[in-house]
Amino acid sequence: MSQSKVFQDAKSALADLKSDMTLMSGGFGLCGIAENCIDAIADMDVKNLTVISNNIGNSGRGLVKVLIKDKIKKAYCSYVGGNPDLEERMLAGQIEVELVPQGTFAERIRAAGMGIRAFYTPTGYGTLIAEGKEVKEFDRPCILETALHADFAIIKAQKGDTYGNLWFKETARNFSPLMAMAAKTTVVEVEELVELGDIPAEDVHLPGVFVQRIFQGSNYKNDIEFLKLEGQQ
Repeated sequence: MSQSKVFQDAKSALADLKSDMTLMSGGFGLCGIAENCIDAIADMDVKNLTVISNNIGNSGRGLVKVLIKDKIKKAYCSYVGGNPDLEERMLAGQIEVELVPQGTFAERIRAAGMGIRAFYTPTGYGTLIAEGKEVKEFDRPCILETALHADFAIIKAQKGDTYGNLWFKETARNFSPLMAMAAKTTVVEVEELVELGDIPAEDVHLPGVFVQRIFQGSNYKNDIEFLKLEGQQ
């Protein structure tokens, strides 16, 4: 009989996350982030993490909770403009940051999940992004980018079943399915945990074969980064 993928909470699902590991975290800004997992990691006795996430949190929320406890030694991300905590540490040399164009960021993660070791892209050629990277001429110059793998991925879905089949709500899907395929262990928190078969096959956005652990999340804030009401400029 196969072992259950269902865990009680984030703490138990992440119990074997260790210092010096590489962690992928789904979400775009604060949309679709694994809030319970992030809170658990912020309280864990780990350090020197390498984190792969679009923007490492924003305005004191999200992965910033892990960052400000000095648990992250290196970050791969594509945007830092809304994250003063990360910007401050970058300028002070307290963290190594590799800025990656967003399309390249997604493709490097996808490549890892598909078993592709590297690929060529014209994006970034002639800029600081290309420094130290191999260049090859196709129809135009392209730089070599390598795949991004991780020990753990933490992602959030709106609904998941006990096998790990997932359904995401609208744009909250973002990078999460790609990260699930690129990590050795994928931990998923869901707003609604259902039985196997309750999600119609045609509605499954990520098959459970890519999910190792899943739990029912709680106390979600679902923060809005910028709230604009009708009539506001």
